[in-house]
Amino acid sequence: MPGSFANCCEAGGRAVRPGWLGAGGARASGTPRPPWVAPALSTVLVVTTAVDIVGNRLVILSVFRNRKLRDAGNLFLVSLALADLAVALYPYSLILVAIFYDGWALGEVHCKASTFVMGLGVIGSVFNITAIAINRYCYICHSVAYHWIYRPWHTPLHICLVWLLTVVAFLPNLFMGSLEYDPHIYSCTFIQMASAQYTVAVVAIHFFLPIAVVSFCYLHIWVLVLQAHRKAKSESKLCLRPSTLRSFLTMFVVFVIFAICWAPLNCIGLAVAINPEEMAPQVPEGLFVTSYSLAYFNSCLNAIIYGLLNKNFCREYKRILLALWNLWHCFQDASRDSQSKGPQSPAPSVVSAQHPVQADTL
Repeated sequence: MPGSFANCCEAGGRAVRPGWLGAGGARASGTPRPPWVAPALSTVLVVTTAVDIVGNRLVILSVFRNRKLRDAGNLFLVSLALADLAVALYPYSLILVAIFYDGWALGEVHCKASTFVMGLGVIGSVFNITAIAINRYCYICHSVAYHWIYRPWHTPLHICLVWLLTVVAFLPNLFMGSLEYDPHIYSCTFIQMASAQYTVAVVAIHFFLPIAVVSFCYLHIWVLVLQAHRKAKSESKLCLRPSTLRSFLTMFVVFVIFAICWAPLNCIGLAVAINPEEMAPQVPEGLFVTSYSLAYFNSCLNAIIYGLLNKNFCREYKRILLALWNLWHCFQDASRDSQSKGPQSPAPSVVSAQHPVQADTL
């Protein structure tokens, strides 16, 4: 999950409580915040939030509208999309408010709540990507066992288990005093300096362990794919359909981009937690803020990847957007018709006045 270290220690290593509203552009160490931080972070958050909300809603609608997309693997994609949506709808909007006020203006309750949602969203994303990799590994490398493990009614239980593990993994933060506001990035976040041992455990369990599991799964899949391409005679277990291969490549790209986006922040946090007094002053402000921005930006990329690499998702995106476009045009036409008919509404009374009913016609 995202973390902060720069607001917790001065040069001498003395703990400092993060500032709230009124801190202005000053950091915990007393030095002014670089002027580019606010516009850079706000730009990243506005773009990420807009693309995240539109893209992940398209993913969810696509899976539930199209039967071809409604399989066990893609239900995990819906779970991943919900995790990305959660961080866009609540924490990101509060960070934008903090940037506008140049400090946290929403009180401690919203600070803790936004950190809770952010933590669940980030850890949920990691665990869902891990569950997707295990699903793809079983489907391609152990196809016989796959149909027993991923029966239709098993998949919702697997998704519930993923989110249960997410909550369990995050709960210790509530008792460690590690959730605070960091004026560097205008965000309530996980303070990595709260405990060096705890931070190492968090980074290992929330990032490196899932990355190791996913790497193991995709490495075995790649070996099987290469074997299938090298062998002239196809064997039953090595026969991969193009759709299966495209699905695997799509999720592999999702994993690689996730690792690239989150590795800088986790590696910086791990290095600083191990040796805070030496490493914290050496981390440039630009590198820290950039690593945070990169982590934020990841939440909007998955839906784009599906649309670019998966033909079924691409087609469904087009159908949904075309249906919305047609609906918008129908609404516009109806609105214009109602406006054009509005001034002519008294016409019937005028006609009746011009042609009165005669008594002898009754």
